[in-house]
Parts: sequence; C-alpha cells; structure tokens
Amino acid sequence: MAVWKTATVQFNYHISVEKMHYSVPYEYIKHRVDVRMTRSTIEVFYQNHRICSHPRLHGKPGQYSTVEAHMPENHKQFVQWNAQRFITWAQQIGSYTSTAVQAILSAHKVEQQGYRSCMALLKLADKHGVGRLEAACVRALSYTPRPSFQSIKTILATGQDRLEVGTPSESQTTSSSENHSFVRGADYYGRG
Repeated sequence: MAVWKTATVQFNYHISVEKMHYSVPYEYIKHRVDVRMTRSTIEVFYQNHRICSHPRLHGKPGQYSTVEAHMPENHKQFVQWNAQRFITWAQQIGSYTSTAVQAILSAHKVEQQGYRSCMALLKLADKHGVGRLEAACVRALSYTPRPSFQSIKTILATGQDRLEVGTPSESQTTSSSENHSFVRGADYYGRG
C-alpha cells in the first residue's frame, strides 16, 4: 500500500513530507516532484522517472535524511566537518574560544547550520591573532553565556578585547554622591 503526494524541491535541495525532510539531487531545485510513500520507504519521481529514494523517517518531526551525492559541490566541503572538529580546533586557541564555539553550535536547531559561524569565528585568529580572539571570547562570555560570532567580531573590531574584563569605567568609579549637584542634602528636608 502506498500514498502519493506532490512536493516542490526547496532551495536546500530537500522536500518536506509529513514534517520530515528528504534530499533530492540539487539539479531539481524549484521543480515539482511526485512522492510515493510506503511504511518504510520514500521514493521521489520526476516526470515518471525515479530520481531517489530514502528509508522513511519516523519519530520526532523535523528530521533530515540527506545523501551526500545530492549536494552541490560547495556544500560537500562541510560534510567532513563536525562539531568535535570545531571544538578541538577552538581548544587549541583557548578554553574560552572553545566555550564560545560550543555556544554557537548549541544555538542552532540543526548543528550544521552553525558550522559557517564557527569557521568564521576561528578564522578571526588569522586576522587578529590567537591572544586577541581568546580575549574577545572572554569579554563576550562575560556579557552572555551564548555569544554569537557577530558579537565577538564586534568586540575585536572595536578593540574591547584589549580592555581588562571587570575593569570599571570612569563613570562607575566615582561615588554616587560625588559630582551630583541635583542631590538634596539633609538641610533641604529640614533636618539638622
């Protein structure tokens, strides 16, 4: 017994069938395809020719079944990357950079979506140096437990990484009663 549906291949070269995502050769992006669903298999047809099949996904909605051969060449380079590889690379820079990478990866629903940000973050060491990147991650983590690539890049661009973490600014060092002409003393309220 099989059920047939139609679907449009999305820009990420996947079709969505009953809240699950299955890859299709990227050449079919924006084309309408026929989908044959059985209890165990998903088959995809274009103009009555089968172009791919997948074991049917069950369980939590939003899962992906991706075949590497369906990817465009510029996406295949990311297949060799995984979270542990980015974390290991970041640990060579420092523990705060590693924590920032882990935060970036955990911020995405699909881990692979964070790879580009992690790569860009780690490449900042080439431009600014390992020490400055680690200091920027320290600064970013002092603000939030989940820093983004953009926030760390901004810290480096503005030179905030060169300031010592925890150093109060001048306005914070002056006592609250100094230099405030609008503060009324006890005389105003009639007390001696």
